[in-house]
Amino acid sequence: MAHRTASPAGEPLREVTEPEADLLHTAEQILLRDCMRDRGFVYEPVPRQPVPDARDFPYVVDDPEWARRHGYGSDLDRKREEISTEGVNERYFRSLPQERRAPAIAAANGSRPDGLSARAPDGLKISRSLDGCQSQAERGLYPDLAAWFQARVTVDSLPPLRGGQVIADGEFRGATRKWSVCMKAAGYAFQDPAAARAALPPPDRPFPREREVAMAVAEAGCARSSGLAETAARLDRKYDTELRERYGHDVTAWLRFRLDALPRARAVVEADAER
Repeated sequence: MAHRTASPAGEPLREVTEPEADLLHTAEQILLRDCMRDRGFVYEPVPRQPVPDARDFPYVVDDPEWARRHGYGSDLDRKREEISTEGVNERYFRSLPQERRAPAIAAANGSRPDGLSARAPDGLKISRSLDGCQSQAERGLYPDLAAWFQARVTVDSLPPLRGGQVIADGEFRGATRKWSVCMKAAGYAFQDPAAARAALPPPDRPFPREREVAMAVAEAGCARSSGLAETAARLDRKYDTELRERYGHDVTAWLRFRLDALPRARAVVEADAER
């Protein structure tokens, strides 16, 4: 969903596109790699979406075709886990001698988790090191790192806040009851989608594929026929708009920082291609 927010000067801002988000990520990974190399270590850039078909369904699985291919996504979860545990950077850090491992991690993340801090909407203070390569890479794209970090912490906190508001909404609960009736008729006795999710085994010991797919397809079909999918999407848009207005300063900063970083990111990627 595209969002437009007015900057303090009245100029409309926009979300970056998916290709632009990929560009920002790629540039940050290149800067991180170069910083680690300068400190005597190795880092291999990783893609922004290592499992492209993975999707997030925060309220209910509502795409029958996706459900037919992936069920609840246990296959994709296993791929993500494999990438996480078998990735080239994880293998590299594990392969280092003990006396080199801690300095390598400190080079990437900083020696102490302080120097950069922000307040989340719930008041929680989040801190991170200023001297690690992660922060240095981000500073290469977002020169005002402190303001960028505050904007990022705020924006990253909004989806769970929004999700809680949607689930607590009476309209959502009413649509969920209709969904539950539909699921019961299909042979699945779940009060809500969260209960269905809780009934799933861990991804490394999934249901037989046919069973997982059948249950996910039923959930998606009931999400549409009961109106739960439409209700959840409408409420999500409503509360997203409200939260973006409430935290408009940081949301505007987030949009501006990312748009302003695009030329820098493009220069980093182009320079790297020419090496």
